[in-house]
Amino acid sequence: MLQLKKAGSQALENLRSEGIFPPSWQSMEELETKTNDIVSRFLDERFKVSKKLGGSSLLTELLDRVLRTSDTECMDDSKLPENEKLELVQALDRQNLQMQLYPRYVALLLSLLEKVTTPEQRKLRILELASGSGGLAMALAEEIQRKHLPIAVTGSDIVPKFIEEGNHKAEEKKLPLNFQLLNAFNLPEFHEGSFDLMVISQSLHHFTPGQLAIMIAQSAQQTKTAFVGIDGYRSILLTGGVPLMASLQGIPSFALDGLTSARKFYSELELDLIAEIATGKRDHTVTCDWPLSILTVRFDGRSPN
Repeated sequence: MLQLKKAGSQALENLRSEGIFPPSWQSMEELETKTNDIVSRFLDERFKVSKKLGGSSLLTELLDRVLRTSDTECMDDSKLPENEKLELVQALDRQNLQMQLYPRYVALLLSLLEKVTTPEQRKLRILELASGSGGLAMALAEEIQRKHLPIAVTGSDIVPKFIEEGNHKAEEKKLPLNFQLLNAFNLPEFHEGSFDLMVISQSLHHFTPGQLAIMIAQSAQQTKTAFVGIDGYRSILLTGGVPLMASLQGIPSFALDGLTSARKFYSELELDLIAEIATGKRDHTVTCDWPLSILTVRFDGRSPN
């Protein structure tokens, strides 16, 4: 429910038949604008299809429209002090540890690098975007250290306090990990293929479709193996479940962020069309690994399936 795959698939085919999708673009600014426009048109077209289908399709479409929001999470509020933002992202790390999510993420990401070879005998490199206080980056680095893998991890975020805290913890634990101050959808011009894997977890919904497309397009230029986006699965169950789990942290603003986040999760088809616009190809998959949606965009020529 809230995925609306039948109506969504028909809506997407309608856009293709009209020559609207996928659009061409020449710059990141144009990519952002066109992606936002296409996703908006897709949702409008899906509504028209749902009305024709009627019944449960229309009811689900109406429910989805009621639940959707463009509200900003507390942790993204530019007026919120960095110390308070750090408290919120640390609460998210605690929640993920309690739910045993990080081991799942680590296993997924490391499996993508198992067959990667580096003739120059260099270390493989992973860049995490919007890493917050670094929970996933830490979990990755700890597993890499435990298994003595030739992999280096870089975490990144736009909040200086997160970078300071992350580097402090990484240095304390002597992990193969560093944090850099980076804007996830305006990355510096790294050398082509600077990273083997680029990942963003539980943050896709914090960005507009256009911003996500920019991340994927940048990743295609700077990453050798794959871009991986992990986020919550858009569903009614998680709309209630995410804020309920978040409330266990005892921080009202974090519980509110949980509700806002669940209402903003992307559907599988939305992620699918964003990836196709960004790359102009179908070298990607969007899968459900409950309670997660996982977008994997391949750059190494391997089958995405």
